[in-house]
Amino acid sequence: MPVTGRIVIDDIRPRASEPGFPAKAVIGEAVPVRAVIFKDGHDVLAARVQLYAEGRSAPESVAALATAANDLWTGTIVADRVGRHQLVVQAWTDRHASWKKRVLAKLDAGQDLSVEVEEGIELLARSVRDAAGVPRPEVEQAAAALADVTLDPVERLRPALTRQVADALAGPDGAPDLTVAPPKPLWVDRERALVGAWYELFPRSYGGFKGTEERVVQIGQLAFDVVYLPPIHPIGVTHRKGRDNTLGAGPDDPGSPWAIGAADGGHTAIDAGLGSLEDFVHLRETVEANGMELALDYALQCSPDHPWVHEHPEWFHHRPDGSIAYAENPPKRYQDIYPLNFWPARDEDRVALWRACRDILEHWIGLGVRLYRVDNPHTKPFAFWEWLIPSVQSRHPDVVFLAEAFTRPRVMEKLAEVGFSQSYTYFTWRTERDGEEGLWAYMEELTEGRAADFSRPNFWPNTPDILSGPLRNGSPAAFALRFLLAATLSPSYGVYSGYELYENEPASETNEEYLHSEKYEIRHRDFDRPGTLAPLMASVNRIRRSHPALQRLRNLHLLATDNPEIFAYAKVSDDGTDALIVAVTLDPLGVQESMVHLDLAALGLPGDRPFPVVDLLSGERFAWSGPAAFVRLEPWWRVGHIFDLRSEAPNRPPVTAP
Repeated sequence: MPVTGRIVIDDIRPRASEPGFPAKAVIGEAVPVRAVIFKDGHDVLAARVQLYAEGRSAPESVAALATAANDLWTGTIVADRVGRHQLVVQAWTDRHASWKKRVLAKLDAGQDLSVEVEEGIELLARSVRDAAGVPRPEVEQAAAALADVTLDPVERLRPALTRQVADALAGPDGAPDLTVAPPKPLWVDRERALVGAWYELFPRSYGGFKGTEERVVQIGQLAFDVVYLPPIHPIGVTHRKGRDNTLGAGPDDPGSPWAIGAADGGHTAIDAGLGSLEDFVHLRETVEANGMELALDYALQCSPDHPWVHEHPEWFHHRPDGSIAYAENPPKRYQDIYPLNFWPARDEDRVALWRACRDILEHWIGLGVRLYRVDNPHTKPFAFWEWLIPSVQSRHPDVVFLAEAFTRPRVMEKLAEVGFSQSYTYFTWRTERDGEEGLWAYMEELTEGRAADFSRPNFWPNTPDILSGPLRNGSPAAFALRFLLAATLSPSYGVYSGYELYENEPASETNEEYLHSEKYEIRHRDFDRPGTLAPLMASVNRIRRSHPALQRLRNLHLLATDNPEIFAYAKVSDDGTDALIVAVTLDPLGVQESMVHLDLAALGLPGDRPFPVVDLLSGERFAWSGPAAFVRLEPWWRVGHIFDLRSEAPNRPPVTAP
């Protein structure tokens, strides 16, 4: 027997590349749904999407799909529960619309309508009550008019052609060809999986947890959302790295935090130099009291002094001479780190290791941590993450995982597909507007590409490992423009401490790392000195919190400019009440000017009269008119604009922080 029914439903999105893996959404997000739907013949179809939370028989949300060109149907669905869902697309023949189409065609042609009248009588007679048996007065009245032979055919038909009757008969109840597509899995996260401004710092540079609390208050005043700490565990002494990643550490060298484990313990212990467990809990509470959330590093590797090295040698890679292999990524060598062997020879050893890795997370989750930046996940088996992340989220669905994976695109996509909530990206190296590796093409890839339904970006201009592009020996304007791009292009972005001070010295002409990297030494900074980037950070972060348009990714509209040194884009909130245009210079050295070309209809702007806009960064007001606007950017005092297009709109509802 054929497997294709009368109605075909194909190419449903959102979806992952592989069946079984879920697409992703967050609570309250208007998730675009699309499908190709068609049927033989000329009947009019109707379609809808239903969203079911796992274990629920009633749909959490239902939305109609509307037809567009080439049999493409689109709509949006909104989830209000965290956890696993099923997205179901349905289609059926809209009997009333199909009948109405035939009636109007014959009316236009001046043909006899007697057959259509009889069809209408039969159609409405079956529909005078809904599925629950409740009468439909408008349908009853239309049915009575159709049955009244004293009226001419047009008058008999008129009540049955109204919108009220069409709405009453909408839906698939009783449709003999109702077609239900196989469900598509959708994982719904809390808002932080999509939206957040991250700030990374090393607590040992502030004297430990207690000293970090004062810095946390300052970061809270900058309106960041997340304070992220590199590993806080005991650091090994064997092959400890010294200043500038040298071998042979001196007595005062603290070592790399990623060389995890010592006599004091491993991944569930705290380095004594940072403070006690009580100090850690108090720091987390301080972070939360300042309106932020604490994120920890989840790095599955060990120093040679980690207890696992002696207790479970089977969990490591061994050379032919029996010694344990340290980590290498030529030309980089990490003699102070042993990678774990996630696929040891015996299956029971693999199971034990995987469970031990999950126990680490359970420990810190028990201490109130729900955000994890995962170190180098691409060096561990995909099967491990496919097991670990759902295993943790089945018990703690609010846990969010950020993949630190600067690696090949398909590898990054697969990490997202198997469960990671968000990922580091190539934004760090995207510095031009045009070209295959330009910002324009990259943003199209992230918002519309093959992985857009399940992969979320987190833009970092810098990390402790990476000082690249215009930031290398760069001017303050270079730091400002890269920050503004990161914070407005992506709902999630992050910076590593010192960015606001314009730290710009690379390790060498060819090495992307920082000179005198904080990974290997304690660094003291003067955050109170004048002229830092902190005021711009605070302004932009507050704008992000108060404007829903910046809290979404899929709403990005790239705008053409006449000058490739100016990158412009618009964002409109799901309900259309918030709309912004951002224009940023890509040149940190010279003045750049351009016309920015607007799609007035897409932005909800009038084409027949001027409209007001406000630059949220400077407070300046402008009156724009028509489909193009002029901008001039001078890097020594203005690297970009954030224009509010709805600042003076009547009845604009208030916007709140996520």
